[in-house]
Amino acid sequence: MRQDSLYGDSPSSSKITRSEQERLAQLKSQIRHHDYLYYVKDHPEISDGEYDRLFRELVELERMYPALITSDSPTQRVGAPPLGELGKVQHERAMLSLDSLVNSEEVLAFDQRMKRELGTDQVEYTVEPKFDGLSIEMVFDHGTFVRGSTRGDGNVGEDITINLRTIRSLPLQLQTGAYPDHLAVRGEVYMRLSDFHALNRRMTERGDDVFANPRNAAAGSLRQLDSQITASRPLVVTCYEVMAMTGTPPPSHWAELEMLALCGLPVPHLRRRCRTIDQVLAFHGETEDQRDNLPYEIDGVVVKVDRVDWQARLGMKSRSPRWAIAFKFPPRKEITEVQDIAISVGRTGTLTPLALLKPVEVGGVTISRATLHNADEVARKDIRIGDTVRVERAGDVIPAIAERIPISNEVRSDPFQMPRHCPICGSAVAREGAYFYCTGQAVCPAQLKGTIEHFASKGALNIDGLGKKTVAQLIDHGLVKDLSDLYRLRPEQLLELEGFAERSSTLLLDAIARSKTVPLDRFLMGLGIRQVGQHIAKVLAKEFDSLDAIMSADSDRFQEVREIGPEISESLASYFRENSNRQVIDQLLKFGFSIISTPSSQSGSVLPFSRKSFVFTGGLERLTRDEAKASVERLGGTVSSSVNKKTDYVVAGTDPGSKLDQAQKLGVTVLDEKAFLDLIEQQKED
Repeated sequence: MRQDSLYGDSPSSSKITRSEQERLAQLKSQIRHHDYLYYVKDHPEISDGEYDRLFRELVELERMYPALITSDSPTQRVGAPPLGELGKVQHERAMLSLDSLVNSEEVLAFDQRMKRELGTDQVEYTVEPKFDGLSIEMVFDHGTFVRGSTRGDGNVGEDITINLRTIRSLPLQLQTGAYPDHLAVRGEVYMRLSDFHALNRRMTERGDDVFANPRNAAAGSLRQLDSQITASRPLVVTCYEVMAMTGTPPPSHWAELEMLALCGLPVPHLRRRCRTIDQVLAFHGETEDQRDNLPYEIDGVVVKVDRVDWQARLGMKSRSPRWAIAFKFPPRKEITEVQDIAISVGRTGTLTPLALLKPVEVGGVTISRATLHNADEVARKDIRIGDTVRVERAGDVIPAIAERIPISNEVRSDPFQMPRHCPICGSAVAREGAYFYCTGQAVCPAQLKGTIEHFASKGALNIDGLGKKTVAQLIDHGLVKDLSDLYRLRPEQLLELEGFAERSSTLLLDAIARSKTVPLDRFLMGLGIRQVGQHIAKVLAKEFDSLDAIMSADSDRFQEVREIGPEISESLASYFRENSNRQVIDQLLKFGFSIISTPSSQSGSVLPFSRKSFVFTGGLERLTRDEAKASVERLGGTVSSSVNKKTDYVVAGTDPGSKLDQAQKLGVTVLDEKAFLDLIEQQKED
């Protein structure tokens, strides 16, 4: 982000006085120190009001002298523009998984194997909690946080640097001058239970789907393309392994953790150095006893050979280290009765059977319902109304039924059957693999918010201003009951909604009106048909002459199309068989939709850009990147992300990157935005 976009016009940094420079450095240091005490040590020294005063003073100084803003400043945690996608990152060392053991006999055997392979009769271990979160890698250069990534496949992860910067417990600058010049650390991002429940409560109040458990919440928050969303989520991080570093590494894992703590990084508070395997077993038992009182979810403890040189001698297997294990806790289980089986309809239309239970306390939480996952799972476990069952909870908000407990001489009810019609809207229910779903995607109230958000998204009809909050208000106020209602909205209705004034109402209605002219593939994408993404929508648009032709096709006709198999064919056929979906489409067309067809691949015509490859670099002023890409594809061309000898055109906007240099080296034709638009217009005229 450009600094002047945050702070406005400001005087030059050359005018700053020495005392102001010293105060700016002092403020950064003080705020980092208090962040560490509050977020890492949980022991604040000053009030929230005093902290806010220091922060505001730093913001004001940086506003006056923006050239002095550094990436590690406490003010720079949030503010990067949304990403188009998460990039890929090669890890400095493979991020392996751990072998899981579930009983003490297996752990004792692990200890014997360590002693045998090391040729010693005593091995020390470091034992720490196994956090139930998302594993990440963090990289610091000269004490400054420079990169963060997810575990991914263990070797390559996704770049989540801007999202990690929003986590207050992760220092952007390490505390002590004794840190290595280069340091890569592995850690875990998770949510405290109290924060997780508060987040789910807020999401419920907004009408959004809640997260299933803290781990899903953390993973979903970290992989956002918009760091503002991540910043709104209560994430914390704990570091537990040095992946790479310059200089002499610590001799033991315990010493690694001590070094990380000295650098100001959060490390596990609940940890122990164990001289014997009996002490490891004791720590496991004590931690399991504390489990329900901890502020975060753990599902076991991690046991590591302490000496680093011994770790190196023991080495790795293909997917896990030989010198470490996860000693898991048994699932929390209790016995209760299934009083009924209900059907929940999710935002994507999936029907999930839920067991309504006689309330029972499991792990300190009263449980009154449990997920049955899908019809196959219900049949496999043979769960029926009135059965006695064992319920387990391993961190899930909605626990699961582990098994049915047979009772002698019991008279059981009939086997459970999934409904043939959606319990919410009455539309037909179809099956996809193990899952059943409501086919009334355009009218089902349970799916409506997600349906409209998808319809308005950039990859579909691209209705600017129709985001999650506005969609929720339109539905909650009863203004929109299906997609066609969007085109009935009036200015006076929008003015009643929170955040809307005359101008914002006009802008939204104008954007809705503009969306009525749309390429066929984007219209298909906007309908939200299951398994029909951007690529399949384009395949359909090229294969068929019109929307009518697609709506008239049956499953067999769809399967004749290359890249479309039985599941996608049935999904398409089910969608268009449902009368309520067809009625909504008819209503949309009555509002004057102009759906631009893509010439059929069977028509024999050759499009102007057939076999032409385009690459875009830099910013465009008159088109969005998606609009430019669509212009090329409508004329038969393809858009690539990299330049090579087969590239025909490179379109260079403002601030082009290395792709322009590569194009010039290879002699590829380079167009500015005006030349590109002229070329598009010329091809349209021809």
